[in-house]
Formats: sequence, structure tokens, C-alpha cells
Amino acid sequence: MKTILCFGDSNTFGFNPEKGTRYDKNTRWTGVLQTLCKDNFHIIEAGCNNRTAFSDNPAGKMFTGYKILPELLNSNLDYVILAIGINDLQFQYNASHDDIKNGISNLVKIVKSSLANVKIILVSPADLTENVLKSPIFSTLFDNGSVEKSKHLAKIYEQIALENNCDFIDLNTIASTSAIDGLHFEPQEHKKIANEIFKHLD
Repeated sequence: MKTILCFGDSNTFGFNPEKGTRYDKNTRWTGVLQTLCKDNFHIIEAGCNNRTAFSDNPAGKMFTGYKILPELLNSNLDYVILAIGINDLQFQYNASHDDIKNGISNLVKIVKSSLANVKIILVSPADLTENVLKSPIFSTLFDNGSVEKSKHLAKIYEQIALENNCDFIDLNTIASTSAIDGLHFEPQEHKKIANEIFKHLD
């Protein structure tokens, strides 16, 4: 049995934009992926609400991707899925395009330095929509600049994947964020994400 680490933020955790709770295992994409994989793969769910990829999150180590990722890597892993980076666009972090490129590249290097033979699947977040600016919660974190920066993520992530021989998935080509908050995914989108990731496994 092969093992897959799914490392990410609230969309990996399975945040439900309608209720503010967590989707059950049969709804969130990591759980759907486990069902698709049957007994051939073991899925490790490592999503965390509000986790950043490279910005120092004031909530601490668990919420700061580059700090916690090394603790989750072990020799049993065959795949590492990196689905993270949208929270670094919160206006408090003021991340530039270069910051994003360097920060996500560093996550890939962290994985490669620990696990030379692991297969990495780099997943670029779906673009934020202007609905995030109408959300009572998330409008306090994201602004118009965040929305604009999100439109550049896919190109940045694709370049990183090419430079590091990673598989690449652009969520914009697969799933759409919820009209509720312009940030998270509804159940049918989680299914689409799981199905696409499944295609990258062998």
C-alpha cells in the first residue's frame, strides 16, 4: 500500500462555507480520494484552517506551512500533495509575486531534502472571487489586492512545478469557489478535485 500526505489549508481540511464546520469524510476531497483509492493507497489528511504556506502566521507553528511540514514527512510517504498558498494572500502579509515564488519553492525543497524519491503534486489554489470581499469573516482578511494576486498563482505554481519536476494541478481548470465566500468549495467541487488528483496516482 502506498501512502499519500495531503498537506494544505482549509480546503484540504474540508471547510464548509455554508455552515462554517468541517465536511464529513465522504464529502471532503481527501476522504473522497481515499474511497477512490480503495486499499491501494493510505491517505494522510493534513489540512488546517487558515494555514499559510510561507508567511509567519501569528497563530503559531501548526498554522505556518514551512514550519510544520518537516514534522509530517517520513520515509513511508510515496506522494506529497501540496495544496496551499491562498492564505498568504491575506493583506496582513503583503506578499509579492517573488515572495510567493520563493515561498512555495521552499516547500518543495523541504520535501525533496527529506524524501528524494517522493512524488510531489503541486496544486495551485483556485482564484479568489469578489465574493470573498462580501463575506463577513473573510473580508477582514482579504482585499482587492488579494483577489488580483490570486489570478497569478497558477502561472507561478506551474513554473515551480516545471523547475522541480513536480506534477501540477490548476484548480481553476477543475473547480469553482462557492458564491457564499469566494474562497472555499462546495461538495460537488470536492468530488471534482478528488477525481483529478486520482488521475495523477499510479
